[in-house]
Parts: sequence; C-alpha cells; structure tokens
Amino acid sequence: MKEKNYSSPSYKPLYEQIKVLLTQSLIGGEWGPGDMIPSEIELASRYKVSQGTVRKAIDALSTEHILIRRQGKGTFVATHSAEGMKYRFLRLTSVDGQKEYLQNEFISCTKGKADVRMGQILDLKAGASIIEIKRLLTFSGRPLIYDHIIVPASPFKGLNGNRVEEKNGSMYSMYESEFGIRMIRAEERLKAVAASGEAAIALALLNGEPLLSIERVSFTYGDKPMEWRLGLCITDNHHYMNELE
Repeated sequence: MKEKNYSSPSYKPLYEQIKVLLTQSLIGGEWGPGDMIPSEIELASRYKVSQGTVRKAIDALSTEHILIRRQGKGTFVATHSAEGMKYRFLRLTSVDGQKEYLQNEFISCTKGKADVRMGQILDLKAGASIIEIKRLLTFSGRPLIYDHIIVPASPFKGLNGNRVEEKNGSMYSMYESEFGIRMIRAEERLKAVAASGEAAIALALLNGEPLLSIERVSFTYGDKPMEWRLGLCITDNHHYMNELE
C-alpha cells in the first residue's frame, strides 16, 4: 500500500500525524469512552497508510492511557469508569499496601469568578465563571485529604452540590459520564505545608501540623486545562507513590 503523504511545513513522523487524526476523532466524539475503535486494518485503509504506522500511533495513545488494548477483543477508548481507572491520578497509598475503602464527604459547591492566576491556569479570562467544590476524602473511614477543586463553569453547566453528593465517587468519572469531558493527563506540584483554617478543622488537625500539598492541573484532549485541584493530605501512615518510566 502506498502511504498517503500528510506532510506539512512543521513535519512530524507519519505515525504522529495519524495519532493526531485519531485524537481529532476522539475530540469530535466519533468514539466515546469505553467504545471500541476500528481495527488497525480498517484505520490503515481509512488513512491510506500501512498497518504498522497505525499500530505505532495506537501504541503511542495506549502509552498515554488514551486507548487500551484488550487481547483478543480489540482497542478501546479508555474510561475513568473502569475499575482500574477510577482513581488513576490518586497516588496516596497506605504504607502497608493494604487496599482501602474510599469515600467522599461533601463540604460545599459554589459559583464564582476566576481571578488572574486561576484564569492563567485554566486558560480563562479573568472574571470568567467558575465552579468551586470542596470535599473530604476518607480512607477506610479516616479523613486524609481535603480536596479543593475549581473547574470552568461553561463546560460543566448543571454541575452543582447535589450532583457531587449523588455521585460520591471519582470526579473524573462524573466529568466523563455527565459532561462528556475526559481528563487524559495531569501535572502535579508537591510541597510540605502547615495545616490551617478550614482544612485543619476538616482533617481534625491542630494549626501547624504537617500536610502534603498536591496542586494538580488536569487536561482533556488537545491539552486543554479543565480542572485545578489542591489536595491537602495527611501522610503519617500513607505515602505518595508514583511510577517512573
């Protein structure tokens, strides 16, 4: 098969160009979370490239957890509703490795306006409408994380405290199922801080006790920032675990 020329002034390897085309189909909603995408042979025919080029593009998207290969079944769009993906970005782990029962305790959900800093983080104009959520994450009944979340209001029209309370689970799963927005990657910044104010009260700590601060920005397709989150974590018998490749 003669491969189609997708060359452009800013040249990318052919498989990366196919990766972009596949991503555009995901952004456009051709395949939703949990859907099976066409076979490599079908995609090779569609894009007029070799099956090997398609396979390399799918491999790259699989590495980024955008697609998931299932042996003998096909390739599927990853979903935060899947058991192994619900808490994909949650890295706080018991020091003894025991599996824990996770629950959320709702604190508040309010509407507000983005300040200059939040506008820069979420790529919004200062003064744009935002939704601010606060909740407590408990591990086997013990409060361990004070979660402060901000999302732009426009893509999450209808998001309110009742919906957050009803779901009582992964926010990313709710974003995906209720609003069609899937977070595909996140950036985090960690530092040690002292407990204070509402967070100290919610976590039953004295002012000044140590916490791990995890500031996260999550992105959807097209590298668009869609959520800012600050998690203040108790780590006396838990640690932050990450896998480096």
